[in-house]
Amino acid sequence: MRITNLEKTIGNFHLEVDDLYIEPGKIHGIVGPNGCGKTVFLKMVAKILKPDGGNIDYEGLTGRDITMMSQRPYLMDASVYQNLIYPLTLRGIKPDEDAVDRTLERAGLLSQKKQYAKSLSSGERQKLSFLRALIFHPKLIMVDETLSNLDPESEALFEGMIVEVQKEAPITWMIVNHQLDHIYQLCDQIHYMEKGRFVRS
Repeated sequence: MRITNLEKTIGNFHLEVDDLYIEPGKIHGIVGPNGCGKTVFLKMVAKILKPDGGNIDYEGLTGRDITMMSQRPYLMDASVYQNLIYPLTLRGIKPDEDAVDRTLERAGLLSQKKQYAKSLSSGERQKLSFLRALIFHPKLIMVDETLSNLDPESEALFEGMIVEVQKEAPITWMIVNHQLDHIYQLCDQIHYMEKGRFVRS
């Protein structure tokens, strides 16, 4: 994915990306201080925010191939199961019930399959959000601080699943995380931001 001359102004903040290449099939870390534009950048790539100018060449990816996970995941007024399979429902894909159960079991959520999703703890909500992002086998996943401030068990679960995905059928990841040790350990390439610009990769 090639991003050129991308611009966005929000109040006094201005983001400008002259030329950035996101190599497909790799795990990309995006790091920088608070307020430097990491979330704004991800939201433009995810088509949540409209750029003021510039171009994002998705190289064949469509909205159906892309998902974004936020630090505070949005859950519908429905069960854990209905939230999990929602991306499949949107795409007209029939869920594989056995695969769904295995996925829930691995994350320790199988016993809560029929539970009202919004009654989950914050950690359980993060787990559900992560599983929901993976369930439809996207080609680009953007992770905005979802891996930050997790308990060690959940953190190990998420990172292990990311590694497994990359071994089986590599996809593109863009991960924002303030815990730099995890970024350095997990990512293939790291992009540094300051004051609305990428300063080096």
